[in-house]
This record gives sequence, C-alpha cells and structure tokens, in this order.
Amino acid sequence: MTYSDSDRATLSTYPVDEMPAMQVANLSFYYGTRLVLEGVTMAIAQRKVTAIIGPSGCGKSTFIKSLNRIGELETEVQVKGRVEFFGQDIYNSKVNVNRLRQQIGMVFQKPNPFSMSIYDNVAYGVRVAERRSQTELDEIVESALMGAALWDEVKDSLKKSALGLSGGQQQRLCIARALAIKPKVLLMDEPCSALDPIATMKIEELIHSLRHELTIAIVTHNMQQAARVSDFTAFFSTDESRIGQMVEFGTTTQIFKQAIDERTRDYVEGRFG
Repeated sequence: MTYSDSDRATLSTYPVDEMPAMQVANLSFYYGTRLVLEGVTMAIAQRKVTAIIGPSGCGKSTFIKSLNRIGELETEVQVKGRVEFFGQDIYNSKVNVNRLRQQIGMVFQKPNPFSMSIYDNVAYGVRVAERRSQTELDEIVESALMGAALWDEVKDSLKKSALGLSGGQQQRLCIARALAIKPKVLLMDEPCSALDPIATMKIEELIHSLRHELTIAIVTHNMQQAARVSDFTAFFSTDESRIGQMVEFGTTTQIFKQAIDERTRDYVEGRFG
C-alpha cells in the first residue's frame, strides 16, 4: 500500500514492527451516489482495541461496516481508496466475501439472536463454514460461550430459545456466535447502547478479556466507555457539507488529554455533539 506524507503522519503512532490487522488509505464511501464518508486513512493495530467516536451522522457506523463489506447487504455502495486486511485488498473482485466476514466478525447495536436454541445460535456459523463432528461442535460452543463470559449462565439451558435471554445475555450470545468461527478481527457497532449499566459493565469486561486474543474496533457514543476500553481512538465529524471525515486519530490517552484539533477537544470535553 502506498501512503502520502499526511497518511504516514496519521499512522505514525502505530508500532512499526508489526503489520496492522487492517489498513485504510484515503477511503471514501458512497451509498449509491451519495458521498457519506471521505478521505479516511488509519490503521487498526493487532490485538488492540480501537474506538471510533464522534457525533451522530458523522459516518462512524458506515466506516466500521466498510471494514467487512457488510454495508453492501443494505444497499448499493461505491468505494474509493483502499482497505487492507493483513495486506490484502478486501474490495478486490476476487475476494470471497463470506469468508472475509468469517475472519472479520461483527456485533451490532441491537442484539440479534436467531430464533433457535442457544446452542444452535453459537453453532450456526461453524456449521455453515465447515463440517464438524458433534463432539467438536460441543467443544466449540462451550469455548465460545466461555469466551463471551456466558457459559456459567446458560450451560444448563443450551436447548432453550435464545430469545428468552435478557438483553445483555443476548448481546454476549451474539459475541459468542462471532467468536465460534475464530475471527481475527471483531467489529462492534455500539454494542452497549441498548443495555443497562450492569450489562454494559459485563460487555466492557469481556472486551478487556478478549483484547490480547484478537483485534477489536468499537463504535461508541459513550466517551467514558471509549476511555475505559480502548488503546487507540479515532474522532470522526462532518464538514460543512455534512460529509463524514476522520478529524484526528491517536492513542486514547492523547485524544482525551492532549488532542491537537480543537474540534476533538470540544467533543471529548462535551462542548458539542
């Protein structure tokens, strides 16, 4: 990937001895012909948590959906620039999109368990991807539920409907479903916005427990949450035409304590947005 001098400056806070899990260069994203996100350049470091913050309508969710091409399921899209996953262009016409989404999992704002048992929810993606024995499936389901800090709560009710779980449990089940297929990157689009404080705390604890095993990118409106869970933070906002742009990127400490751009300082200090 070729970067401009400004791109290199944007990426300079990342370790140079390890390839980022994902690299984005001058990304512009269109829904149909409508430009919604312009000129984003950043990298997402391996086995770290990167938070995406900014006011409503600035393109945060659009950006995170661009990282595994899930936006294409909603409507026709156009992409300019480049998005790489461990060096491979994910928008290349030869990319197997289903395989890509297995490697780059996603958890949405609202929990979306399938109308089936707890066990079958977790096993679903594995069954679609490959043939496994029942013993192997049992081990994968247990491991994924343990990874999502849900096993102890549901181990005696695996055959019951997932729809009977609480909102927080459903969200952790969706995380377990994503973990079961062993992704390298987990995208989270405001995963706690519909949850109460106790359920939110459990999701944050889960993010902390997963951070050294896989790469996480999380969109959040909660500044305190971003400060608590992330290693790096990108602040997005809009220009005069209401087109989303990345204003500033850096370590979370820098963004919250020593932001360079006045718009970033105003946002994290609660003066706008």
